[in-house]
Amino acid sequence: MTDSARPSESYYHLHLVSDSTGETLISVGRAAAAQYDVKPIEHIYPLVRSHKQLDKVVQAIDEFPGIVLYTLTDPELRNRLKTYCRDHGVPVLSVLAPVVQLFQAYLGGVPEPRVGGQHQLDGDYFRRIDAMNFTVMHDDGQHVDGLEAADVVLLGISRSSKTPTSIYLANRGIKTANIPLVPSLPVPPGLADLKRPLIVGLLASADRVVEIRRNRLLGLNAAQAADAYTDRQSVAEEIAFSRRLCARHGWPMIDVTRRSIEETAAAIIALLQERRRMLTENPNG
Repeated sequence: MTDSARPSESYYHLHLVSDSTGETLISVGRAAAAQYDVKPIEHIYPLVRSHKQLDKVVQAIDEFPGIVLYTLTDPELRNRLKTYCRDHGVPVLSVLAPVVQLFQAYLGGVPEPRVGGQHQLDGDYFRRIDAMNFTVMHDDGQHVDGLEAADVVLLGISRSSKTPTSIYLANRGIKTANIPLVPSLPVPPGLADLKRPLIVGLLASADRVVEIRRNRLLGLNAAQAADAYTDRQSVAEEIAFSRRLCARHGWPMIDVTRRSIEETAAAIIALLQERRRMLTENPNG
């Protein structure tokens, strides 16, 4: 590695070069970067499919040397990028190559490179679009008469990550509705009678909810309208109400205080898979 390519003690440059959307690279790069305290400065280059586009990438790498991760199916572009990095002492890696090699060793044959192959307009794609439309229509307690068609129904007080979790699940093809819980208001009629959806309560610590609500009000320039909305005792009572409701109906609860949206969604997906397995084994149960 050349001296110019060595990382700083406080940051380093991470170049993510893709001939598709770059989602795979971003996920892999951030997962690896999270293992270190030094934070990367990301340079993301999606849809790189010509030498002219690659010229700009190489120029940026030359100006800000660092780690280069790529997913390029065109052999000319791929070899040009690898050659440049090798000649300039810049670490470079194809994030899919080791995985594809493993598949090839097991399945045999030669893979057919497909740019953005995971983003085909197939049945799974349209299932995700359908789930997204459903989730947007059933956000924040809207259209409660259609809850039986949901895969998941999320319950929680204001600022318990219901909407972002719902959108994340919808992007995975899971129809998700979310309903706000307010102690002074009744839950939608028939909620406890739903048969198809998995109902999950989202909880957070009172301190965390108060912090998020205060930041929300500041963003809206409505700090003076706080009152009970940011009063810790009132928030604690809202959380207790949520716990009692979920416990009374046997609905699982997830504490999102220290969870990312992705971690919360993963826990919900695991619960959904287990529920579906049990319904398959005992459809009348």
